[in-house]
Amino acid sequence: MKIIPYILIAIRFILAPIIILLSYLNGAESRFIILSLMYLGLLTDIFDGIIARKVGVSSEKLRRLDSQVDLIFWLSLGFATYFFNSELIKKEWIGIAVIFMIEALCYIISWSKFGKETCTHAWLSKLWGLSLLIAFTYLIGFQKAGWALHLTIILGIISHIDVILIILILPKWQYDVPSFYHAWQIRQGKQRKKTTFFN
Repeated sequence: MKIIPYILIAIRFILAPIIILLSYLNGAESRFIILSLMYLGLLTDIFDGIIARKVGVSSEKLRRLDSQVDLIFWLSLGFATYFFNSELIKKEWIGIAVIFMIEALCYIISWSKFGKETCTHAWLSKLWGLSLLIAFTYLIGFQKAGWALHLTIILGIISHIDVILIILILPKWQYDVPSFYHAWQIRQGKQRKKTTFFN
């Protein structure tokens, strides 16, 4: 059982190049396959953390690995979306560029302060992940952007601001911090009990 979370993370890692290759080589013909792989990846992301906490292997190493594979997985879907809808993406380039910049800023601040990448798994970041799922479903499945992409850009900015505040508030590096409020509690010496289903 203890190896299952690592297997689920590995599946998501393997799906990333498959998604890129399918979208690049087969174009729009592969969009429904890619959507299926996206939802499969989401399921592995949900259950790797739950199972890890259930069997007692939710370590720093596992959570950091999970975060970096998440980034690779969602980036692969971003590339696929660009291959399918380059004109749609170009029209929204300002908002997308802001997300990339603020994501980079999170890493820069975290590395500057702690010497490690960010690994908060914050609640707003999870909400942003769901909005990404909706946006990619619209972009890949229906060739549309509209409200779904605008929503994910807004939530992306808000969730990254939350992560930046978490990093700035925490006295030392820590993984699985739900929000900047919880980071403030940690700074005040209060430790939060983690549950099986939430970090």
